[in-house]
Amino acid sequence: MLILMTIGVIIIYSALTFQIGEERHTSNEYLKQLTWIVISLIFFLIIILIPYPLFDLIIIPAYFVGLAMLLIVLSMPQIKGATRWIMLGPFQLQPAEFAKITTILLLAKALAKPYITDMQILVRLVVIGAPPILLLLLQPDLGSTVIFGAIIFAILAFSDLSDYWLILTISPFIAIATSFYIPAFIVFIILLILVLNRFNLAWITIGFTAVFNIFIFFLMPFIWNGLKEYQQNRILTFLDPTRDPLGSGYQAIQSRIAIGSGLFQGKGFLEGTQKSLNFLPERHTDFVFSVIAEEFGFLGSMILIFIFYFFIYRLIRSLKVISDKEQRLVIMGIITLFASQITINIAINLGIFPTTGLPLPFVSYGGSSLLANTIAVAIIMKYLTEKSFIR
Repeated sequence: MLILMTIGVIIIYSALTFQIGEERHTSNEYLKQLTWIVISLIFFLIIILIPYPLFDLIIIPAYFVGLAMLLIVLSMPQIKGATRWIMLGPFQLQPAEFAKITTILLLAKALAKPYITDMQILVRLVVIGAPPILLLLLQPDLGSTVIFGAIIFAILAFSDLSDYWLILTISPFIAIATSFYIPAFIVFIILLILVLNRFNLAWITIGFTAVFNIFIFFLMPFIWNGLKEYQQNRILTFLDPTRDPLGSGYQAIQSRIAIGSGLFQGKGFLEGTQKSLNFLPERHTDFVFSVIAEEFGFLGSMILIFIFYFFIYRLIRSLKVISDKEQRLVIMGIITLFASQITINIAINLGIFPTTGLPLPFVSYGGSSLLANTIAVAIIMKYLTEKSFIR
């Protein structure tokens, strides 16, 4: 985590350094990021040192505070077509980052209860998971909504939910993804029927599941028309960035140019031209990976990806140490949070995923993301240091 934070400060410094004649000018965002690192590490120590019974006691209030913040943000002024930030003087707080953590904690607590049925699991899932997702859609924040979906599915897969209900829960998302191409949707329905048949389910159950997903397919045109125009443009431009090269496709095209121009070894630290000439937007936040690829090339990019891989691997190893069911569900949710954000952010930079405004954990500029991610790591560290705690 500390290595990734250090890389983040260095790259933010480079991303916001411009060459004007023989002089270099640098914006001070890297100093703000250093300040947020200090604040985040203070919270890290607080989480580690707080007594476990007290930590367990504040999970439910923290969840409702997170919901309240998501409600408050809806009344804030729009920034770039969305209301995602609460203004606190010179600072901007993004409640979605903290709502991810509080939702993971409460969902794990609710699903870890012994002897609960499939229906009880699904009811608790809806009661806890639906409110933050609906509030995120109102902002709108589709990127965080996708992350929430991945987190919920991972926790469900690790819970006691039966395989059928797990498939029924995830299948509508696959139906939505394949609904844009009829042959792909037909293949999905055939595979779904074959998989359900392997569980020796009644044909009425298999038929209901298939019809339900077909209903989702026919519902998609109405969902598409309900999207904001800029959201539709992002999806269409993702499929073909050249349709709007100076508008919604501009970021994707410039990001690809920056990554491609880095070749194997890169242009060198502070030598990236795409960011220096201001061609690459959001270069210190959403597209910070493009700066790394341009200045350090394929080699530097792979080193960063390996560090992320090792980071995730260390988190996964903690599952072997922790036996408490609730804590294991929390760890699984946090692993999914990091893995999905890393994957989606890099995919956005490579132009293989629509632009959604998701930061690269610990590397992108942003206090809310950095603080929330540090708290997530602190929670796992707390579990590891107090694994002998008897409930």
